Amino acid sequence: MNDKQIVLLFIKAPILGQVKSRLAADVGEQIALDLYKNFIFDIISTLEVSGHYFRICFHPPEEEKAVSAWLGSQYLFMPQLGNDLGEKMRGAFNRIFSEGFASGVLIGSDIPDIPYLMIHDAFEALKNSDVVIGPAADGGYYLVGFNKNSFLPRVFEGITWSRNTVYQETMRILQAASLQVRCLPLWRDVDVLSDLRALFDRSRNSTFSQSKTMTYLLDTRVLEKTVKNLHV
Repeated sequence: MNDKQIVLLFIKAPILGQVKSRLAADVGEQIALDLYKNFIFDIISTLEVSGHYFRICFHPPEEEKAVSAWLGSQYLFMPQLGNDLGEKMRGAFNRIFSEGFASGVLIGSDIPDIPYLMIHDAFEALKNSDVVIGPAADGGYYLVGFNKNSFLPRVFEGITWSRNTVYQETMRILQAASLQVRCLPLWRDVDVLSDLRALFDRSRNSTFSQSKTMTYLLDTRVLEKTVKNLHV
């Protein structure tokens, strides 16, 4: 374990009706909430296997006690502070670098099947690059990382968040700053029902087949029931 490296996991407090709204439109708010909880459990398990220090960055800030009680006080928690996602991510990086970490990688909670080797590769990339970024299939990105001496706060400014242009806009800023960028493989996060189906299909014969997310999908038959409902 490298005590100069840290992963920042961005999550929302598991509140009914306030997570995975687009997915909830097809599967219902309770199932969307259950899935979201399992996503986070699986990502935390991956981070534990990776051996890297990590901190759970939660929103909203007033839910720290609830999030800690849910996940366990053995983890380190940090509130997301800012008016939009960009300000929150910028603030998180500023904080860990001010604490003395040499490099940091930030990931979201919509990629339950991210392999631990992807985290390892991200930190390896930062040994020879200024920035590492993982493009998402929906036009955003699922991972971004910096070294302390290459951190560019303005990369989180002026971005139209939750649009399919986020990755392009971010890359434009990085390239204009003449930073050396390493891109990780394209990955598909889970925002809508088709993403959930894709996750299930690609994971049936992988190590992720034993995950909490896959177990939940198999036990509840969510995808089968959704198909039946669409044909009623």
